Amino acid sequence: MPFYHKLGTIPAKRHTQFRKADGSLHHEQLFGTIGFVGMSSLLYHLRRPTMVKRVGKSTDVSPKAAIENNLLSRKLEGFKIKPQQDYLLSRVPVLFNSDVTIHLAAPSASMGKEEFFKNADCDEVVFVHDGAGVLHTMLGTIPFKSGDYLVIPRGIIHRFEFETAQNRLFITESAHPVYTPKRYRNHFGQLLEHSPYCERDMRPPSELITIDQVGEFTIQIKKQGSLHEYIYASHPFDIVGWDGYHFPYAMSIHDFEPITGRVHQPPPVHQTFETDAFVICSFVPRLYDYHPLSIPAPYNHSNIDSDEVLYYAEGDFMSRTGIDRGYISLHPAGIPHGPHPGTYEGSIGKEKTEELAVMVDTFRPLQVTSAALEIEHDDYHQSWLDPEK
Repeated sequence: MPFYHKLGTIPAKRHTQFRKADGSLHHEQLFGTIGFVGMSSLLYHLRRPTMVKRVGKSTDVSPKAAIENNLLSRKLEGFKIKPQQDYLLSRVPVLFNSDVTIHLAAPSASMGKEEFFKNADCDEVVFVHDGAGVLHTMLGTIPFKSGDYLVIPRGIIHRFEFETAQNRLFITESAHPVYTPKRYRNHFGQLLEHSPYCERDMRPPSELITIDQVGEFTIQIKKQGSLHEYIYASHPFDIVGWDGYHFPYAMSIHDFEPITGRVHQPPPVHQTFETDAFVICSFVPRLYDYHPLSIPAPYNHSNIDSDEVLYYAEGDFMSRTGIDRGYISLHPAGIPHGPHPGTYEGSIGKEKTEELAVMVDTFRPLQVTSAALEIEHDDYHQSWLDPEK
């Protein structure tokens, strides 16, 4: 994150003695990326964060391709993914490549108070479609609700606590660091005045709960496509203070301010996050184009260099027919796509939209899993044919 944040108690000078009430030292930990030159935070533990008691089983959770070379537009009915109590088991990969894996999840129960997850491979952006609760992390708590993006950098130890059993998540797992778009930032890293959101909209951890316990604490660590069970001798949330630029945060899609114009604006105006390999965009309620001859529906366009994934959350997506909450469309690179029959002319004169959707545009082709095929409407690629007269 390009802004500074701190919680708890920290020493006046980094890498210096910071003693507890009994005179013993706290244990300092540098938490960062890209060696020692990326964004980082300094954490101060009551106990050594290195006390591995034993290592348990490893489970392969890497996505498997049912279709490796896809050139077919597809529509998936996301809510057909069945709820599961276990958060990690509820994560079902549907589309993936070497840069990104897109999961659907419907966890029906909170993680146990002594159950933890750390993704050591990837940053994660969790879009909360349905549900609310608290994301507990080693750097503090983040309350969340429907419409929130939860940006969880790799290496963050965390657990989800849900308020109810009705939860639907759209998870983008990124092998590349997730940043705010660079065109929205000045050279200091501050978000500019024309950005559709600013630091004020971001909610970093708000409460640091320090837990001093010894025993056996299991952390499921994802690395190289496998979940590894590590049992530590002390609670991972034993941090008394931290500061820096590297931490998880939440941001609501409802705080994304749309950019509009006299004629139809292209998808980059909806960009919310970026990586070196894909972007995430937010389609939110907004006024339509106001040129007297404008056509609010998007023009046909060719995805020559990127696959386009749209997750439909709420409202009526005016360029599509046959779409409901939780549906996903995939429009692969190499073939044109555009508004469905009747929606292009039908959009003329409309003044606004109430649609809500998340888009992921990847720069490498996506592969399709068997779980995706099980929830697919297999005639979607023919839905642009003119209706029979």
